[in-house]
Amino acid sequence: MEGLGFWAVAVLASVTVGLSKGGLPVVAMMSVPILSLVMPPMQAAGLMLPIYIVSDWFGVYAYRRAYDLTVLKIMIPATAIGVGIGWATASLVSEGVVGGVIGLLGSSFAISRLLGWGARSEAQRPKVMPGLFWGAAAGFTSFISHAGAPPYQIYAVPLRMPKAIFAGTSTLLFAWVNAVKLPAYWSIGILHFDNPALVIWLIVPAILAVFAGVRLVHILPEKLFYNLVLWALLLLSLRMLWVAVA
Repeated sequence: MEGLGFWAVAVLASVTVGLSKGGLPVVAMMSVPILSLVMPPMQAAGLMLPIYIVSDWFGVYAYRRAYDLTVLKIMIPATAIGVGIGWATASLVSEGVVGGVIGLLGSSFAISRLLGWGARSEAQRPKVMPGLFWGAAAGFTSFISHAGAPPYQIYAVPLRMPKAIFAGTSTLLFAWVNAVKLPAYWSIGILHFDNPALVIWLIVPAILAVFAGVRLVHILPEKLFYNLVLWALLLLSLRMLWVAVA
């Protein structure tokens, strides 16, 4: 399994995780689908989780002073509830159905924003009830398929946070989510440490990619950053829909 092709795919998957933890939008959602090219999807999800968590440490350090505390106060408990629901229903829920619903919501939101529909001229304030709903959805979909970004972005994009605050809030929130997922994954047998050397080697490019992502966030113009958020959300939401109906 661990030939040159496997390593190329695995390193690419780990780099997408690092770039996302560095603040680039959504790209980590590609990690499990990419790694699934060379191993079963659930095994890929289990292998990537330690890489997510270690990358989280570096992302949290990079954005330790850049986050929206109000958003975190709303979404941290909500995402924990969502992870709990995912854990409790892991044997009952179809990943395809979940991906289809989130893909439909994410693509609809991205298209409407890209076309300028429903966007207000002023930034919205964080609201508790929508935050609890989308936070729970983010925790649930993150548990099922490491795909928590679309629900978070549906809630966070209208807040129009400065790009570093948006990136930092996302990084800190999903660092928490991944920490909560760790014992849940362990309890249902998804998390394996059969090849710790492989995990350690894949952590290295992920860490380097974290700092590359932070640098890119700093140099991207604000408008371009948010356009990238929306286009990435659209493309990956469409991919989720495609997988759901295929």
